[in-house]
This record gives sequence, C-alpha cells and structure tokens, in this order.
Amino acid sequence: MNATTPLAPFSTLAEFREILAAAPDCDQAARDAAEARNDRLTKPPRSLGRLDDLAIWLSGWQGTPKPAVDNPQISVFAGNHGVTQRGVSAYPAEVTEQMVLNFQAGGAAINQIARSVGARLTVHAIDLDRPTADFTQGPAMTEAECVAALAVGWNALLAGTDLLVAGEMGIGNTTAAAAIATALFGGEPRDWVGRGTGVDESGMSRKAEAIAEGLAANPVASEDPLEALRCLGGREIAAMAGIIARARVERVPVILDGFICTAAAAVLAKAVPGAIDHAQAGHQSAEAAHRNMLLRLELDPILTLGMRLGEASGAGVAIGVVRAAAACQSGMASFAEAGVTG
Repeated sequence: MNATTPLAPFSTLAEFREILAAAPDCDQAARDAAEARNDRLTKPPRSLGRLDDLAIWLSGWQGTPKPAVDNPQISVFAGNHGVTQRGVSAYPAEVTEQMVLNFQAGGAAINQIARSVGARLTVHAIDLDRPTADFTQGPAMTEAECVAALAVGWNALLAGTDLLVAGEMGIGNTTAAAAIATALFGGEPRDWVGRGTGVDESGMSRKAEAIAEGLAANPVASEDPLEALRCLGGREIAAMAGIIARARVERVPVILDGFICTAAAAVLAKAVPGAIDHAQAGHQSAEAAHRNMLLRLELDPILTLGMRLGEASGAGVAIGVVRAAAACQSGMASFAEAGVTG
C-alpha cells in the first residue's frame, strides 16, 4: 500500500488535531442506563469486578445499555524504519516484508488469535520499499508523509466494527516508540528502551544513543506530540494513531496492544486531552517500559501474560475478555426477570 495520497478529512497535522479535538464523548445516558441495569442483574453488585467495568465502558461508547462484541476488527500496520541502520534491532529490515507475507498467508500468531476470537483481520503494508528517514539525522517523515500514514489508518476502520484492535509490524519500531515516549514523557532514553526483538546490552546502548541523537536532531519533537510522531515515529505508528483517532470520532471502543501501539495512542492523548477515553489497555507487555507508559496514561491492563510479540497479539487475546463482559451485561437476567427475591 502506498501512503502518498491521503484520503481523509485532513491534509495537515493541524487539521488532524482539530478533528480529534471535535470528536464526540461517550453516550453518558447509555452509560448511566448500563450502570443501572448492572445493579439489577442476578449477582451481588459489581461482583464481576473488571468485567462489570468493561461492560459499562462498552455501553457508553456503543450507546446502549446492552453492548455486544459481534464484529471485532484487528488491523495490523507494517512499516520500515531508517534508524535500523544504527544497529538497533536483532533482525534486518527485510523481515518486515517477510512477516507481512506470513500474515497474508495466515501463518502468524495473530492469524490464529483473530480466528479464535472471531475477529476480522486486515493487514496494511505501508511503503515497505521506502523506509522512513534515519531520525538521528532529522525528521523521520515530512508532514505530508505523516499525514498520509495517518490517513491509511483513518481509512482502515471497517463498517460495522463494534470493537477495534490495532497492531503493528516493523523492524526497529521499539526504538521509534521509545523515542516518542522520551519526547512525550521525559526522562532519559535508557528509561524507555527495551530488548525489542532480542538485542543484547550493546544493542540496548545503541538504541539509547540513537534516541538521544534523535531528540537532539529534532527539538520540536519534545514540544508538540504530533511533531514527535512525525519526527521520531514510523508510518505504521502513525497509521495506528490514525485508526484509533477514527474510532474515537465514530465512537468505536478500542483495545490497545503493547508498547508500540500504546506509544501511538499516547501521541493522541498528549495532543488532545481525553482523546483515548474510548480505549482500554489490552495487556501489559513484557517490554520493560510499557508498564511505565500505562501508568503515565492511567490505563489498567486487562491481561498480564508476559507477551512481547506485538502484531496486536495481546490485545487480540483480550477481545475474549471484553466479549465475556458484554455477554454478561446484555444476557444476564435481572432479579425481577428471573423471579429472584431478596
């Protein structure tokens, strides 16, 4: 897929920010009705714990006290990064395209997870033959390139989707995500780098050095979240931000995947307060800095399974939990309906 021609209601980062800022909030009346219904179900109040919370959250964004997860969507975006020239990954950039072919052939973990939870899976390879620029030398993307990648995500939301998961594939993108996190939240690069695809200690040092150089080469990245995305991110990270933003505008609830997906969401959250109120953290990745990022965003992960694969795998598994929450909220009888008296 080529990301040169945006097909979205924005052509600049400023316009994208304005659209995100104008997005509707959840349906408070539906949320209130869901809370009232939940209190009448045949169980002690809030005895399903997090499932009750998830059901009420779903209700607010789906606009009904009886939510459903009948048409979940998983979208995986792939992009290549110029910063891989700095030796920040254990694998060469060619692996990105090879894994995309594996996704398309149905042979990856996310294919099996999507099938197991009944999700529609779409895969979007974005200009793999044209990596982003090495951000240690200047911006990773021009504004036009970043906007085009945002538009790829914006247009990837399928009609009828009632729950969205976004994921990624891109050799070098843990370095890009760590750079974005450093720009957004501060601290030292070493605080945010992890082993990614399995780099050793010297690889970790190269990642931290590259991020420090990237921040020095792109001072605007620390001043504006969307500039952090443009200067330090990748096309697949921008595309995830785009589809998460589209879901916010359409009131589609979102489950976030791991460190890289959360970095994309963090850009939105820092750019426009409340921009990811429609999102839950699907899991806490084994990537070291993910927990810190979730804490900064006040997101409580649904699952903690020690996963660090990416490609939407952790959030994909969490679809089953969210579906169970919706089923209990919508399918359980009330005390009156069941003829149960106290």
